[in-house]
Amino acid sequence: MYKGVALSVLASATFGVLYFYTQFLKPLDSEQTFAWRMLATLPFLTLFMWKSGELKHIADIFKRIFRQPWMLPWLIFSSVLCTTQLWLFLWGPINGRGLQVSLGYFLLPLVMVLVGCVLYKEKLTRWQLAAVALAVLGVGHEIWRIGGIAWETLYVALAYPLYFFMRRALKTDHLGGFWWDLFLILPAACYLGFVYSDSMALLLDYSHLIWAVIGLGFLSALGLGSYILASRYLPFVIFGLLSYLEPVLLAFASIMMGERVEASEWLTYIPIWLAVVLLVIEGCLHLIRQKRNANMLNRNVENVQKRLESE
Repeated sequence: MYKGVALSVLASATFGVLYFYTQFLKPLDSEQTFAWRMLATLPFLTLFMWKSGELKHIADIFKRIFRQPWMLPWLIFSSVLCTTQLWLFLWGPINGRGLQVSLGYFLLPLVMVLVGCVLYKEKLTRWQLAAVALAVLGVGHEIWRIGGIAWETLYVALAYPLYFFMRRALKTDHLGGFWWDLFLILPAACYLGFVYSDSMALLLDYSHLIWAVIGLGFLSALGLGSYILASRYLPFVIFGLLSYLEPVLLAFASIMMGERVEASEWLTYIPIWLAVVLLVIEGCLHLIRQKRNANMLNRNVENVQKRLESE
């Protein structure tokens, strides 16, 4: 569980950096940036899997495709669900829609919690219930304020839960499954990068873009790999609630890039930020209790050993 929490926090922090990182990729547009992100992420992800001993999962899925051909269409659908989210993640801040995308990530954990409670019968603690209530208040206010939900927000909130549910159902909820998500989209990435636009000329004209693309691939592999592993190690509810750290960081990144939170939007963001604070407090209290219980167990073991030695 602790490993899953650490991976989730690492992923959220990396995504926050990536949101701001798009400024270094100009003059590439969102489609070109997406193409190079896919092309640069796969080698780093493969290296990461080699170091962690997870390359075997790639071959396992390949063998399953031959034994169960019906898997291939579902893998392609999984790839589309995943990579369109990655495109939207970059498209938002580049086109001044960063806050709409970040609101989708605010709404996403609520949908994840709902999926966990309904489909997987997972239970919420009192702290988590309070965090959910605050999040509902914030998201509900935003929906009331704008009179609806932007398509970017809705797509983020609904497509990701379907993606993770499908991965668990197909038993591809590991880095091997994510590797196939990226691999199957490579033809589209090559088309966007080399046919649809001559982005290679831009890379040659702007020398900093080569290093920026390499950094993009490394950060993407680190963040996405950590995110996928966290979804495997954590219950759906906990994974969903921890995801609140990401939209907070994305909102801050959007503000740093020039977007502004209006006075009427504060009732959206403050309750959600408070929800994140509650989750942090609960996590700290849980660690304190775990440490206290471990110390008590060690003292009991020492007392038993002394008693046995005295006898």
